[in-house]
Amino acid sequence: MSEAGVDHVLRVTDITRPLEFDLSRPLEIEVGCGKGRFLTARAKAHPECDFLGIERMLERVRLFDGKCRRGGIDNARVLRLEALYTFHYLLPAHHARRVYVFFPDPWPKRKHHAHRLFGPLFLNALWKRLEIGGRLEFATDHAEYFETVRTCFADDQRFEEVEPMPRPPEVWTEFETMFREQGLSIHCAAWRSLPADDAPLAPLTIPAEAEPREGIARRAPRD
Repeated sequence: MSEAGVDHVLRVTDITRPLEFDLSRPLEIEVGCGKGRFLTARAKAHPECDFLGIERMLERVRLFDGKCRRGGIDNARVLRLEALYTFHYLLPAHHARRVYVFFPDPWPKRKHHAHRLFGPLFLNALWKRLEIGGRLEFATDHAEYFETVRTCFADDQRFEEVEPMPRPPEVWTEFETMFREQGLSIHCAAWRSLPADDAPLAPLTIPAEAEPREGIARRAPRD
């Protein structure tokens, strides 16, 4: 595939219309995919699967697109939109086999906790989009946020904690590499979705104080 062959940026002209996917192929999604280092490596290793990156920063979206073009990667796309809205409205039900959230912004100040991605709204939409048995892979350098996220999942009977996937150094983000080189702890966990009552998602309502930032999953540049 030539560098000019495929446009890897999904352009949404109607945010009320769900995105279309080939439901005969598995789907993996990364929230806050940055420049695409992790997701493009996955896409290259798994041509039988489709991959979607969600990223709000325009420059990173462009770099993701360029990485796919240079690598001849046909099975990865990137979407510039809020993660929570995307999961709530734009994805097919119970189709994603894995979702990755690596090093989301922990919003450490208590008054900013409403901006954090993980909470009941996201877990409701996450369960609705994961296939039964699908997995959420999570990593953070922030110990308090890690425990908060684990508690959030532990309180939700639609998920069970499982062993996280191994991630070799060649797919670490710049942010993760920096912290590991400093000898700081990286906290990783994963959860599998379980069968449950499949009720429709209620219309999305976000508290006013959370609107500007809800769903942002990256706080540092990454490859």
